[in-house]
Amino acid sequence: MPRISTFDDWVDLFREWIQDIGVDYPEVRNYHFESKFGQLKTNEIEFGDFAGGRKWEKVLAIPDQRMRDGLQNLIIYQGDTEFASVEQQRKLFENAPSEHDRMSLVRVMTEEMRHGWQMCHLLIEYFGHSGRIEALKQLERRAFEHKRLLGAFNESVDNWLDFFTYTDFVDRDGKFQLTMLSYSAFAPLARSTVAMLKEESFHLGTGHDGLKRILKAGKIPVPILQKFINKWVTTAYDLFGVDHSSSAHWAYVWGLKGRYDEHQAQGEANKEQLNEHSRNLYHLEVKNLMEQLNRNLPEDQPKLIAPDLKFNRKIGDYAQATYNAAGELISREKFDEYVKDALPSAADYSFLKEIFAEGGWIAPKMPGGQ
Repeated sequence: MPRISTFDDWVDLFREWIQDIGVDYPEVRNYHFESKFGQLKTNEIEFGDFAGGRKWEKVLAIPDQRMRDGLQNLIIYQGDTEFASVEQQRKLFENAPSEHDRMSLVRVMTEEMRHGWQMCHLLIEYFGHSGRIEALKQLERRAFEHKRLLGAFNESVDNWLDFFTYTDFVDRDGKFQLTMLSYSAFAPLARSTVAMLKEESFHLGTGHDGLKRILKAGKIPVPILQKFINKWVTTAYDLFGVDHSSSAHWAYVWGLKGRYDEHQAQGEANKEQLNEHSRNLYHLEVKNLMEQLNRNLPEDQPKLIAPDLKFNRKIGDYAQATYNAAGELISREKFDEYVKDALPSAADYSFLKEIFAEGGWIAPKMPGGQ
């Protein structure tokens, strides 16, 4: 493992990472990577046992080592997702459907890189030797080697339908996570999320607009699109974490990570179900997105649905449970057959490859949109 003493040392390794994963395109090389810190709405700790005190500007001001370790872990996981998403999407440059889409991909990927850069800036500048070690590890793990910290970020993003669905729904989980961190009692982390959330909104819009354009073109069957929604939405459900999470409990008690709706929520937080609370809010948002997408479908076409929270879960209370996408419990035998048709198959990917080669599978970008 190379040694670094300063953030500039890390930046040299970051440039090597860009080359190593195969995205050293001119638009990426010429992007101005920088750390950005926004203005906080309040300097007061807003929740948890330290509510009412002043937000911490330095790690050593945090009164307990367990809290400092928990904070560092939150930053490590956030950064890891940012670098992983770039690695997952790295091959899409080769077959963008239009120049507009290629430039949207460039923007999404460079901003995700900048978000990882931002988290590594925090690790190096505020966490001493351990932070420098963790910032190096961010550049050493590889999604395509299945070494990223969260399983969802080791999944492959094989084509542009994957990309649009991923950015609409997995990046939307990112919006939720960043919003929860925006209330953090550690001021440098809270300030970091201001620009990150603004940039993330473009990623979500890119995905949602892409899916609308696919529906308008009418060449990709709606059932196949539903399978990709099932794949990535249920992946996002797991990204909220396990049920009855003790780590989410303590992150809230310590003031490190709030509820998604912290400023609007009524009453005390249920600290035993913080992940469930955020996941339910995400599910409601996805249901609204399905309604928006369905407006682009002819009346005789099947409607898209938000898969049930119990379907296709890998962690939590419903891990490996045999609920279908509508939330109905079925036998294991029926489920094993059902899931073959509810998630993308090798045949679906082969079919899509032919559709992509023919062209015309996505409507042109209309002026004035996202």
